[in-house]
Amino acid sequence: MSKAAEPGSASGSADWPIPGASVGHSLDPIIIACQNGPLLVRGSVELRTAEGEVIPQLRATIALCRCGVSSIKPFCDGTHKLINFQT
Repeated sequence: MSKAAEPGSASGSADWPIPGASVGHSLDPIIIACQNGPLLVRGSVELRTAEGEVIPQLRATIALCRCGVSSIKPFCDGTHKLINFQT
């Protein structure tokens, strides 16, 4: 059985703060749709809950669930592999 990923983590992700970003400045986000997997978001973004509360960004790269089955939504926990999610 797979181990659950840390919320917002992605394989090979860098720790916060984003390398190359200076205090008070952020890097433009880059969004990559992984085939049959999550959306990888690199850079500074503001995520919010359905109630409007800010979700802290703890890493420079976050993986957002696209399969809808993650136990740590909105982040990916790798469950897409177990259910054979196809895009």
